Amino acid sequence: MQTTIKSPISFSGCGLHTGDSATVTIRPATAEHGIWFCRSDVAVGDRLIPARWDAVLRSPLCTKIENATGLQVSTVEHIMAALAGCGVHNALVEIDGPEVPILDGSAAPFVRGIMQRGLRTLAAPVRAFEVLKTVTVTDGQASATLSPAAALQIDFEIDFADVAIGHQKKSLVMNNGSFARELCDSRTFCRQADVDA
Repeated sequence: MQTTIKSPISFSGCGLHTGDSATVTIRPATAEHGIWFCRSDVAVGDRLIPARWDAVLRSPLCTKIENATGLQVSTVEHIMAALAGCGVHNALVEIDGPEVPILDGSAAPFVRGIMQRGLRTLAAPVRAFEVLKTVTVTDGQASATLSPAAALQIDFEIDFADVAIGHQKKSLVMNNGSFARELCDSRTFCRQADVDA
């Protein structure tokens, strides 16, 4: 069944890319609402931005989404990971600026807040995609592959020349709280070359 958060929870901090202070509040939503961001700092026009694949803009070093009128919110990846990893299907995410605060650089603070509030089950079934055949997408040296399976298992691997990062691998079956226990505290990182650029 679909879920939402039981009660609102807020997080405040600075944006990683803008350096601006922002507060984001996750609010409960009804069944079939999905995840939407609302820019509370915008006085007129369409303030809602859907958190969907077709709203994602190509942007370097962050995930940015945009509505049909061009209103954007960026660095949504950690809060979206927390919502998905905690099983939240419906929420309104209010934000008073253009960028989600980075907090500690991971999804963990959002996960702790969501778990503290708890989830409410809604009277609607979850609709999901079933992967019927293997699909691989490649961009430069990066690739992602989806394959049919009985359960969601995620295999990650990165390989950087930088000694501080190096070669890292992780494989997880995503059930029974494995996201909260083993993955949500993975931190974003930045290379000196990116800072220089």
